[in-house]
Amino acid sequence: MAVSGGSSSPRPETERKRKEILRAAIETFGTKGSANGTLADIAEQVGITHAGVLHHFGSKQNLLLEVLEFRDQDDVAHLADQHIPGGPALFAHLVGTAQRNAQRPGIVQVYTVLSAESVTDDHPAKTYFEDRYRVLRREVDTAFRELCEQEGVTDPAEIDKASAAILAVMDGLQLQWLLDPTAIDLASASEFAIQAIMNGVLHPGPAVSSYQREA
Repeated sequence: MAVSGGSSSPRPETERKRKEILRAAIETFGTKGSANGTLADIAEQVGITHAGVLHHFGSKQNLLLEVLEFRDQDDVAHLADQHIPGGPALFAHLVGTAQRNAQRPGIVQVYTVLSAESVTDDHPAKTYFEDRYRVLRREVDTAFRELCEQEGVTDPAEIDKASAAILAVMDGLQLQWLLDPTAIDLASASEFAIQAIMNGVLHPGPAVSSYQREA
């Protein structure tokens, strides 16, 4: 939780400055990482002092976590109930998210950088990403099971693997897109990957190992 005085409803000017700082933090952490990006870098972008950033957020760790929360809120801001849909509609939402991400590279970059950094010991965002993947796997898994039931497919182990693979492919495509946006159409590549993984469970073909040539 941020430190911004005693009121639970910040004044409009305070809220405006906090959002300026968050956007500057997204750019700084996205380009430099959380370790090399400093509060001084962020303060300079918004025309305040290092102490000014601390006044609004209390610490660098608080700011880092609020950047991630800001990203989550931005992800669902366009939805009526501010929450991702359930059931098979979730897969269309994932493709739509990839399409929106192609228009907001700064947020994608900070997410990609911080998620990679979070695997290191004592990283402040480690718990956030552990919880995030746990929840997303569960929600994708639940949606996939519902779709499989409609198609008469019951193979829990395959569904579990597919749910993890969908999230992994989406994150991997984001990384490739950040490195070379001209090489990857983020939305169409994400849709193709999700559809291919789903069909691998719903309409399985030959196993990859069947293509192995004998020595």
